[in-house]
Amino acid sequence: MNGTKYRVYLDWDWWLAAPCLCLIAIGGLAIYSINYNNPSLGNYWWQHLVTGVVGMGLVALLARWHYPHLLTWHWLIYALTNVSLVLVLQFGVVASGAQSWLNVAGFHLQPSEFAKISLIITIAALLHRQPVQSGGDLWRVLLVVFPTWLLVLIQPDLGTAIVILAITMGMLYWGGTPLSWLLLLSSPLISAVILAFSLPLWFVWLVTIGVIAFWASPDWRTPVTAGAVIVNLISGELGKIAWHLLHPYQRQRLVLFLNPDQDPLGGGYHLIQSRIAIGAGQLWGKGFLQGSQTQLSFIPEQHTDFVFSAIGEEWGFIGSMTVIALFLVLCCRLLVIAVTCRSNFGSLLAIGMLSLLLFQVFVNVGMTIGLAPVTGIPLPFLSYGRAALLAYLLGIGIVGAVGKEEKIC
Repeated sequence: MNGTKYRVYLDWDWWLAAPCLCLIAIGGLAIYSINYNNPSLGNYWWQHLVTGVVGMGLVALLARWHYPHLLTWHWLIYALTNVSLVLVLQFGVVASGAQSWLNVAGFHLQPSEFAKISLIITIAALLHRQPVQSGGDLWRVLLVVFPTWLLVLIQPDLGTAIVILAITMGMLYWGGTPLSWLLLLSSPLISAVILAFSLPLWFVWLVTIGVIAFWASPDWRTPVTAGAVIVNLISGELGKIAWHLLHPYQRQRLVLFLNPDQDPLGGGYHLIQSRIAIGAGQLWGKGFLQGSQTQLSFIPEQHTDFVFSAIGEEWGFIGSMTVIALFLVLCCRLLVIAVTCRSNFGSLLAIGMLSLLLFQVFVNVGMTIGLAPVTGIPLPFLSYGRAALLAYLLGIGIVGAVGKEEKIC
């Protein structure tokens, strides 16, 4: 009887659970290697593994939960999230240039990590009740996302703020928003970036946006087209203002990935050392605890943002591709659940987690090999961060409950 009881609690979606378990274990080994000759980092690897075990227990419990209850509680979850973000701004602990942590009984809690899951739940509930069929439906979702996004941005936690935007865009698309609307929505930011690099290309972009706006709004073509072009015209100046609102280290991170050799001993140091480490790993890697860049601590904050470089150096291309393959299995399972789920709410929850993981993996891995700017976005399940790891597993547990209730094999 007891054996049957325990088997019930382990009756979870192994296509979700197994990749998470493997990634957590790999992350623990990588952090152990990073800590091996750097005792000042303490026992981060052990904390990572313990948090993973606790989190997987949470996944097992959530697998037996009736997830539609979230439709009743999502506004309370949303309110508590925003309250915690306000408390961070008032009483938070400052680290790495950001005031993002609350000290709760000696445990540094990062509410912005749980805010990602909270917004996934809230957006899913909103789009479940009313898919995007008009501009009003779209703005209703954006107005709900904006307060949380702003509270995260002013910590300042630019990485998490960008992730929130990626989650929102992914869920809006799945919730029925035309791709042309999403492009128009993101066009001011794109316009500001293009203007910084090429004035002729910026004029081409303005014409393109005008054409898209004209065809996307057949009932309001003239005002929508004019509005889109005007907004993109002024976004260049707004981009300059927003640029100067960023901290100097944030501005440096966003541009140095294009040529880190401009500042090899400053802002470009992380990127240069990370590329050296990954390149030195070659096919099979230097071996566990044998990576020179890793063991000599040439890469600052390697246990968080740059953990993938330790894997690339010591486990080589094969180890790196194994990690990518595990993420691919996990993302494919989330997509299967989203596609086959009969409930719009459950489908949107799965797409929210897929958007979160896919974006963070793409940006973090791209960052370590010099294809993306350093934005402080960690690698899910591998980077050290107890609050982040619990938040990811909380999201996986909720999607696991969706798959179990919908009987998705």
